[in-house]
Amino acid sequence: MTVCQLRDERDAFEADWAELCAHTRRARSELVLLPEMPFARWFATAREFDARVWREAVDAHRRWEPRIDELGAAVVIGTRPVERDGRRLNEAFMVTSSRSARGVHEKRYLPDEDGYWEASWYERGDGVFDPVDVCGATLGMQICTEMWMLDVSRQYGLRGANIIAVPRATPATSRERWLVGGRAAAIVSGAFCISSNRSGVSTAQDDFAGLGWIIDPDGEVLGKTLDSDPFVTCDLDLRRAAEAKATYPRYVR
Repeated sequence: MTVCQLRDERDAFEADWAELCAHTRRARSELVLLPEMPFARWFATAREFDARVWREAVDAHRRWEPRIDELGAAVVIGTRPVERDGRRLNEAFMVTSSRSARGVHEKRYLPDEDGYWEASWYERGDGVFDPVDVCGATLGMQICTEMWMLDVSRQYGLRGANIIAVPRATPATSRERWLVGGRAAAIVSGAFCISSNRSGVSTAQDDFAGLGWIIDPDGEVLGKTLDSDPFVTCDLDLRRAAEAKATYPRYVR
């Protein structure tokens, strides 16, 4: 399983993508997690919705989706801006061996503040948090801010989730706080928590933090990305997540 940090600037992103593809093929990654809406610059820095900017972001993700195959992984997960039945959404997608992206979750909890005017750009999702089967695992999606809804993490654990995936676009000023949240999500669910994030210069007030991670079901950090080491791959023993469900605090009802 591979997590990453990818720079927001488009020229730098192209270079990072080439290096990520080389890494995942070399590591023979089965599952790769991408950051939140990675294929366009972060656009929610402006408070006012701009239809042209939105359409460019949607089109950019459509153009990039065929290139996901370059990663050479059985499963790739990320998020994308989409329109569904006249609604603008931030949708988690999964690409499997069929090589076509399918939606698996809609982002429900949206910030609305400087640099992250998400509620102004797209609507809240339907509130469904159903786990999905992937690579022999049961996976739950919590997109960025949703990670802080620990009741959702706990419910995923109760429904047998082995992995919670958290694609992010989070700033450097709250870098360590997010790692604390990822550890808490793993502990309350008894699942591995994995996360990938944007990095580098942002058009928001603060640069993106980077700091992707892989955390075990007891909250121990198995690996985290750095500017000097932007990709991390770990082998996960899913039996550890199954065993964790029977230990404190997961068994408490």
